[in-house]
Amino acid sequence: MDLDTRILIVDDDPGIRTLMSSFLEKHGFRADTAADPIEMRERLAAHRYDLIVLDVMMPREDGLSALRGLQRDEGPPVIMLSAVGTDVDRIVGLEMGAEDYLAKPCNPRELLARIRTVLRRVRAEPAAGKAKDAAKEPGYRFSGWRMDVEAHALYDPNDRPVILSDGEFRLLRAFVEHPRRVLTRDQLLDYARGSDSELYDRAIDVQVSRLRRKLGSEGSTELIRTVRNEGYMFAPVVER
Repeated sequence: MDLDTRILIVDDDPGIRTLMSSFLEKHGFRADTAADPIEMRERLAAHRYDLIVLDVMMPREDGLSALRGLQRDEGPPVIMLSAVGTDVDRIVGLEMGAEDYLAKPCNPRELLARIRTVLRRVRAEPAAGKAKDAAKEPGYRFSGWRMDVEAHALYDPNDRPVILSDGEFRLLRAFVEHPRRVLTRDQLLDYARGSDSELYDRAIDVQVSRLRRKLGSEGSTELIRTVRNEGYMFAPVVER
């Protein structure tokens, strides 16, 4: 896999660019570098990349703005790097479509492992998509709400659409597929993001809080219950 895989590292620090590109090349990848999003777009116009490692804090244009453009243009998968590493930065990056997020300074071996994990996951998706085509995605109903998984849509008891982010939708699906069971934060991360995700408890807490607010628009504040010292439970009966 590695010999035919091309990685683009976007970071304004020349030392980090050299370190990462040399390390990846030693492990069989083809690694190019760019000092900023402008140079990144020039590289993308000239070559096809399998993955981008993108720094958040850069002059002129930050990494989140560059990520937004990549998602709009259906660019390659992205792993974000940040020296700040706050909860907000991480959550925003993941919700905007980044495949993973690492705090700087990071161990090059950890970055290598994350790159391989993301590439395996992304390359497995087309096969999984073909398998799903054979059977329609299920829909769910609970407490008057309707969740259409195939259309990625949620409707309240008055049949009005409720807008959810990708992260909120995945989290709600994890709940409705495991109703009336106590789910730990570890389990919710596995169900909502996949077992390759880095454990990050507070990210789940923030997502649950946002999801509760949206599900509480009809007064249904107890749809998601907190189970002290254990996790969360989706309380209503769920029908397919």
